[in-house]
Amino acid sequence: MSGIVLYKSKYGATKQYAGWIAGETGFDCMEIDKAKMEDIKQYDTIIFGGGVYASGISGLSFLKKNISQFEGKKVVVFCVGASPYDEKAFDELVARNMKDSLADLPCFYCRGAFDMDAMTFVDRNLCRMLQKSIAKKNPEEWEVWEKALMEAGNGKCDWTDKSFIDQILDIL
Repeated sequence: MSGIVLYKSKYGATKQYAGWIAGETGFDCMEIDKAKMEDIKQYDTIIFGGGVYASGISGLSFLKKNISQFEGKKVVVFCVGASPYDEKAFDELVARNMKDSLADLPCFYCRGAFDMDAMTFVDRNLCRMLQKSIAKKNPEEWEVWEKALMEAGNGKCDWTDKSFIDQILDIL
C-alpha cells in the first residue's frame, strides 16, 4: 500500500502530526501547497490534515476541489485544534466541514498547540478580543474552546500527543 500524508499547518502542530503519521506508516509527507495532483494520484491512500481555525479546517478546499480524482482510494482526514476533544464540538465541526462529497470520509481530531507570540498580528488580536469577550461571561457557562483559550492566556501551550494518531493508524 502506498500512501501520502498531505497537510496544511499554520503554526506547526498539524505538521508535527503529519510527520508522526508518515513516520509510523512509511508514507510520504508533503505540505498541501507544494503537492501536485499528478503526483498525488499515484498513491493508494491519502491522509489529509489541517488546522482548525474559526470553525473551518485549513486546506480542506483542496480536498473538496479534487475529491473526484481520489475515487477508489482510501482517503482519511484529521484536523488539529487547540481545544481539548469535545464530542459535540467535533460533531459540529465535521457537519460544517465534511459535507457533500466529503461526508463519508473518516475524520479525526488531534489536539494541537497555542503560542500567542508565534501568531500573526491578526490572529493574536483576534484571540485577545475573544479573551476579553469571554472574560465577561460566567466561567461556568464557557464552552470547551473558550475554557482552553482562557487557560492558554498569552502564553505558550503544547498539547500535541503522538497517541492521537493511533485512531488514524487503526483504520489504515
